[in-house]
Amino acid sequence: MQNITVRTSRPADEVRLARLAALDSARPLRGPALIAESGSSMLAALPLGPGRPIADPFEPTAEIVALLELRKQQLAAGERTDDDGGRLRSLLRTPARA
Repeated sequence: MQNITVRTSRPADEVRLARLAALDSARPLRGPALIAESGSSMLAALPLGPGRPIADPFEPTAEIVALLELRKQQLAAGERTDDDGGRLRSLLRTPARA
């Protein structure tokens, strides 16, 4: 398990996002995006508008992309998490109800 930071993109991320898109054989993202990082490595990104996620093909990122999609849904619904991310962690630990 690794510590993942999810944040919104900044203009300074443009080069790293382009590099990640090239690694994923995808077009660079346009507009704001959510980024998942571990340490200094950008693992995945998801546009806040239309478009598909991009991810490092050399890392296991399926769950990380799912985390970004969850956060995008929360933002779209206007939900907020507390500063330490406790609510997000509890959502990830709670089993889905059938």
